Amino acid sequence: MPVDRRDFLKIAGLAGAAGLGGARALEALAEDGKGEWQPFDRAKKTVTNGRWAMVVLVRKCMEADEHCHQCMTACHEAHNVPHIDDPDDEVKWIWRQGFHGTFPEQEPEIVPGDLHHFEFPVLCNHCENPPCVRVCPTRTTWKREDGVVMMDMHRCIGCRYCIAACPYGSRSFNWSDPRKHLNGEPHSTFPTRSRGVVEKCNFCAERLARGEWPVCVETCPNDALLFGDLRNPEDPIYEVLHSSYAVRRKPSLGTQPQVYYVI
Repeated sequence: MPVDRRDFLKIAGLAGAAGLGGARALEALAEDGKGEWQPFDRAKKTVTNGRWAMVVLVRKCMEADEHCHQCMTACHEAHNVPHIDDPDDEVKWIWRQGFHGTFPEQEPEIVPGDLHHFEFPVLCNHCENPPCVRVCPTRTTWKREDGVVMMDMHRCIGCRYCIAACPYGSRSFNWSDPRKHLNGEPHSTFPTRSRGVVEKCNFCAERLARGEWPVCVETCPNDALLFGDLRNPEDPIYEVLHSSYAVRRKPSLGTQPQVYYVI
């Protein structure tokens, strides 16, 4: 049976009870919630004064079968994302698109053939400066202190200002009842939605609160997705980003995406 709003806020509510208690929420998640910066605890998957981020190891992703969609399938099943074939009505949290659609500002004279034809996994970028948060009239969407851009889908009035503001196409609108388009029974660990609300990737905030990795990271067959604390020198993604060349989507916009692509 799908969880209701109250249960959801208990699961993902460590995110800050409708966005009003970010600092207190982090204290609840961290063993040493006060004082100076504390390193990321990979065992407990908590972060204090840090910043959650994701790294896509493109070459590892390319080594998988070209038709691999395990991260997308797992994400959509875990979050009760409806399956709608019509591209005008589809709802997506993570999807694939080509080089020029993903990196329109990257204009190398010659794009290697394998990259030119590869479809990159894309999702909400959980921006450091999220324009979606600024335009929401009801504060339905907000950014936690650990950087996760949250969404209270029970509070959404369907104005779609956030969709217009997002330059990455990371938000979807439910034009019809999404519960009619689920593949099988809904997962009880995440609430179903109703018609007329916006939704998007939440970096699996409900799983982070339970001490688990995002489902896309856990299910990737080639370990092409990394997740961790961007500010912790002891975290693997810190080492990867400081030893490899990575790009972000539409950097000139100043949104500072926190999803990095190591090419």
